[in-house]
Amino acid sequence: MRKIEEFWIEFTPDEPKKANAAVSFIFDVTDSLKGAVIAAFVIFCLVFRVIGVEGTSMMPTLHDGDWVAVSGISMNIKKGDIVIITQPWERNVPIVKRVVAKGGDTVDIDFALGEVFVNGEKLNEPYIDEPTTLSYDVQFPLTVPEGKVFVMGDNRGDSLDSRSSKIGCIDERYILGKVMIRLYPSEDWKIE
Repeated sequence: MRKIEEFWIEFTPDEPKKANAAVSFIFDVTDSLKGAVIAAFVIFCLVFRVIGVEGTSMMPTLHDGDWVAVSGISMNIKKGDIVIITQPWERNVPIVKRVVAKGGDTVDIDFALGEVFVNGEKLNEPYIDEPTTLSYDVQFPLTVPEGKVFVMGDNRGDSLDSRSSKIGCIDERYILGKVMIRLYPSEDWKIE
């Protein structure tokens, strides 16, 4: 038969308080971290999505490898907004483009001068890489159907966009969200 030994630990009057304070601190930190993780999950799943940019069609505004925060809440898309589009096309990948015109607007492009007109007014486009001289198979002037948007990349010489029937006008239901800020690289958060 084995003998069970009893051990008694004696505490000074302050030691139990210190032990309880340490345990309480650990539980508080754990609770705070759990709350922060849940809040981050809710924010990034319901409010923002993080999307990686692939390709050069949005240069100089966005570059290949940039990471952006995209908001799908309050989808009040305006002309000039940069959006993520999930409309099916031959490559079946989301694309990032700038909204140039909305339903009911008439788009005309003078490819010789490289100028874009919406409803007869020349667009001021300080964000483009080069003038719009590349044409595809869409004929202009073009009136954008209601419920759709006309989009183009900022790198007009290297962007497959609404100028091509492969992409065409985008049904607004296929707009995943609006690009809000650049997350990476972090030295330039703001997007114009």
